[in-house]
Amino acid sequence: MRILVVGNGAREDALSWRLAQSPSCEAIFSAPGNAGTASRGANWEISATDGKGLADRALREGIDLVVLGPETAIAAGVGDRLREAGIAVFGPNRSAGRLESSKIFAKRFMERHDIPTAKAMVVHSLDGARNALAQWRGGVVVKADGLAAGKGVIVTPSADAARAVVTDWYGSSKIPGGGLDVLLEEPIAGREVSVFAICDGRAIVPFAAACDYKRAGDGDTGPNTGGMGAYSPPAGLPDDLDARVRERILAPLLRGLLAEGEEYVGVLYCGLMWNADGPHVIEFNARFGDPETQVLVPRVGGDLALLLHSAARGAMDLSLATISRESCVGVVLATSDYPRSSTPLRALNPDISLPDGCQAFWGASTLVDERVSSGGGRVLTVTALGKNLDEARSRAYESVKGLAGRLGSAALTYRTDIAADPATWRPGKG
Repeated sequence: MRILVVGNGAREDALSWRLAQSPSCEAIFSAPGNAGTASRGANWEISATDGKGLADRALREGIDLVVLGPETAIAAGVGDRLREAGIAVFGPNRSAGRLESSKIFAKRFMERHDIPTAKAMVVHSLDGARNALAQWRGGVVVKADGLAAGKGVIVTPSADAARAVVTDWYGSSKIPGGGLDVLLEEPIAGREVSVFAICDGRAIVPFAAACDYKRAGDGDTGPNTGGMGAYSPPAGLPDDLDARVRERILAPLLRGLLAEGEEYVGVLYCGLMWNADGPHVIEFNARFGDPETQVLVPRVGGDLALLLHSAARGAMDLSLATISRESCVGVVLATSDYPRSSTPLRALNPDISLPDGCQAFWGASTLVDERVSSGGGRVLTVTALGKNLDEARSRAYESVKGLAGRLGSAALTYRTDIAADPATWRPGKG
């Protein structure tokens, strides 16, 4: 098969890396791609949101499968445009993708179909938010409705703190993702876990799970980011996790989608909070996560390309790929100003030699005169496999040590506690 991966982050680099190893993969392309994807196939200078441009080029290149990476592509209707051109797409259409692109749509959908989630109120103005918070007791999770690159959620300890957030958002017209709609949620205490399910429009099944770290600093301090690290499989969760997620989350979700005339094809990221009552949905994402993908794909065996193609064609065959029992830990190296801003880095060394079982995935970047130019922010994700979590963690951090110097830039930072004591780790409330 000739495969196109849409996007330019570390998630897309990881997908490209693993799909290129699939026995069925004849050639792999990326749009727009990055420094990593350029090492295994041609990068197309086409935006991830340019549905027409991608469809036209995919037809000329004889592409058999397109894998959508970023949420922006899904929200822009790229999947719709490609399907109209007769191309198999692993990724939902724009309408079904509202499970991610609108937190309010997702919340109302879950309420309609009895999917466990936090109680919430929707507000459309500063006055509305102040009125809603006037009688609020306890903490508040403030969520912008639209896509905000992982920065549209703020967990506050009280109504007063939440009032300060919405006052800033509305007062300065800086609601992440734009618009005027904001969701105010009751926090749910428990253990956070991300479950990735594959859906072919008629069936949906859990595929793999991971835990990620969203705060910028050690000990879950600092602002929310797109993710500073992850590990897989999760530790300290029930052995029947998949069965309970299937019963309480995925089965009613699929019934709801079909009842409302939605056809969901692709991966569904279920961001869950797990407590004594079982799983509760914090959020849905309509695509593979970043940095979770970077720790999932090293554990995948078999022909991932054929599995995704079978789902894209409406006849998912899970026997085509397997998940190993090995653990994988990923550590994100980011510029020191992230997430407040992203300082570009130039002339980085593209030759990153790591031990077997370890891999580095580039974030948004380009190759210029055989050197890497990075847009800053999350520059690189370094991953390592191990027979258990301790071994994987040790190998990941050994790979990270000194890497900034070998890259040719000291302006990189990372969390030192990814996968540390995961059985007792609590990310707080969400």
